[in-house]
Formats: sequence, structure tokens, C-alpha cells
Amino acid sequence: MNMEQKRGEVAEAEALVKVYQSLKQEIHKVIVGQEEVIDQVLLSIFCNGHSLLVGVPGLAKTLLIKTISEVLSLDFNRIQFTPDLMPSDIIGSEILDENRHFKFIKGPLFANIILADEINRTPPKTQAALLEAMQEKNVTAGGKEYALGKPFFVLATQNPIEQEGTYPLPEAQLDRFMFNIILDYPSFAEEVAVVKSTTGSQAPELSKIISAEEILNFQNLIRQVPVADNVVEYAVQLVGKTRPNTALATDKVNEFLSYGAGPRASQYLILGAKGHALVNGKYSPDIEDVQAVALPILRHRVVKNYKAEAEGLSVEDIIRSLF
Repeated sequence: MNMEQKRGEVAEAEALVKVYQSLKQEIHKVIVGQEEVIDQVLLSIFCNGHSLLVGVPGLAKTLLIKTISEVLSLDFNRIQFTPDLMPSDIIGSEILDENRHFKFIKGPLFANIILADEINRTPPKTQAALLEAMQEKNVTAGGKEYALGKPFFVLATQNPIEQEGTYPLPEAQLDRFMFNIILDYPSFAEEVAVVKSTTGSQAPELSKIISAEEILNFQNLIRQVPVADNVVEYAVQLVGKTRPNTALATDKVNEFLSYGAGPRASQYLILGAKGHALVNGKYSPDIEDVQAVALPILRHRVVKNYKAEAEGLSVEDIIRSLF
């Protein structure tokens, strides 16, 4: 790599830090607190990954995603998942036109950002319709493939599984999400700020911060970030430790997990660490960057057994023990 190219990439990395801070500033005009959640959603966008936001109703999951879509110059569609939603309702369907030829009418999935609201309210058949779109970035209808726009993100929200009228997401679907982001109740001070800002007459005006082309450039930049071998090995070992009854598994994992994470987790750990390093002004990730993204990447890829449930042990406790 010549010096000119290197200087260009350093300038791009510095531009990413500025854009990232501007995005957060703009989002905070609407969203109070939720610092970690905003960081993780933005990181998944810059890493070209999908995010699943989990929390009880009323924690601003939908509002957060709508706000993010407003500060990005991207096409945005919201799909409200319900028990009677069919795959064709989201992908689109073929109709006979006036010349008696089949014509494909695109569904709401054809946008840059998809808010899949309450994804666990819809049956598995419709959940599965998202699989090809999320993984392949295209959909198939009537035997033909249709490419989705670039960039393409699914930002889904989910109520806790224990609630009535929900269908647990299958593991294959969960694995397509880069991050599983948990939202918690706001602190007392944050809730006071939320009530003040949402019960007055003033509605904040949001500015568009970044275009689709710039997002694609930053996604490409993150992939070019160099990673030391020891960091890659750490990430792969961390994922390997989550697999019960394998060479790397710890006693705690063997005792409390039914099964661990697959290779996609290792890929996302490195990609997430690259993005985390760049937005924090570093030009190469270290082990701390891997650990910083480990919880949202691993928590939906490992499954506790009945013993962990009985002892009240959380997945996060088990993952942290592997650091």
C-alpha cells in the first residue's frame, strides 16, 4: 500500500468518527439515554449487519429505529408483524397485468432500512420469509430473483418470549442477526427527561447526516481494517469456549450450556471489533474491542440448559466468565 492510499484511509477513518458522533448527537435529540443501545445499532449498520432489539413494550425500540432512519438518507419501511401476516405481504407478489402477463409488485421489504416490528408476533412461515432477504440480500418470487437495494438492514424489535401470543424465533433466524440488543428500563432521571420532552408542544427537527453511498464506503473501510493474528485467535477461542463438551469448553460451559455459537459468531466478533475500534479512533482492533462486542453477538447464539435456569444464571454471566 502506498503512502497516498494510506493517508486516504486514515482521513476516511477520521471522517467516520466525526459522522458517528454527529449521528449520536442527532439521535439524542429524540432518544434519552440508551447510550449502549444506540452504539450497538449504529455499529451494526456500519458493519453491514442486522440487529434484534429485545425489551418490554414502551421502551422506545420502534422510536429509536425510526429516529435512526430519519438521520440517514435512506429508504425506510416499517412492517408490523401480526399473526395473520403472509410471506407475500412482505416480499411482494405476482399479478396478471392488463396484457395478461405476470408482473411482480414489490413488497415493503424493498427498502434500505426495514423495521420488522414485533417480529415474534408472526408465525414461523412469515419469519422464514425474511431469511433469504437477510442473508442473500435478494428475494425469490415466481422462480425469479430480485435484488434488494444497498445498503440493506433489518432492524427488528421483539417483546420477551414469555408474553402471550408470541412465536419464538428459530435458531437459524436468530443467527442471521449480528447483534441481539437488550433494552432495559430507564433510570429515574432519564424517565423524568423522557416525560418532559414528550409531553410538550415542541417536536425536535432532525437533520440528515449521511447518505447511502457514504454508508457503503464506511462499510468497505471497516472490512479493510487490519487485525493482528492474536486478536483473530482470541475471537475464535472465545467462540470455541461456548461449545459444550469440546476441547476449549470450560467446566462452567459444560455444566450450564446446551449448545454454543457457530462460526458466524467468530466472523461477527472480528467485524464488530474492527468497527468498534474505528469509531473509537483506533486503526486496528485489540482484545478489548472483541470483548466490547461479545455480549450482543453471543447472547442469542448460546443456549442455557435447565440447570442454569434453575440456578438463575444468565447467559451474560456465562459469557463474561469466558473473558
